[in-house]
Amino acid sequence: MSEALAGCRHRLFIATANVKDLHLPAGRRSARSILDVFEELSERGVEIRLLHSGVPSGPFLGELKEHFPANLEMRRCPRVHAKTLIADGRLMYLGSANLTGAGLGAKGPGRRNFEAGIWTDDVDLIDPVADMLDQIWVGSECDRCGRRDHCPEPLEEPEL
Repeated sequence: MSEALAGCRHRLFIATANVKDLHLPAGRRSARSILDVFEELSERGVEIRLLHSGVPSGPFLGELKEHFPANLEMRRCPRVHAKTLIADGRLMYLGSANLTGAGLGAKGPGRRNFEAGIWTDDVDLIDPVADMLDQIWVGSECDRCGRRDHCPEPLEEPEL
């Protein structure tokens, strides 16, 4: 994941059910918050979209309130259960892991979830997933949504 984020130049699209303060390896014995990575990407002009289903964890939301990256957009839809990261439309993770330490393996070996996923650069796989996420992002699914009663405001953004 770190390589995909470091190489991202234009657009990063992440879909996940849960959002927590994920820390990514930054060396042998150090880690960086995903928010620091988002800030760095934002400073490089990368557009970051984060589509998620639940309210972000308290610590993550607190950090967002203090340091919201300029190019980060977030939207919440209770039906989002996809776990996807697409960098520049050319590299994609698609699997079961949420954007959390337990999901992506940043926690200790005894605290990680058992996950499965793939990394691919095959645009025949990437394009349909990117198109689906874009349709959700722009609200194309809201009128037909069967769970509208669980979504007080379609595609709500976090209250900062």
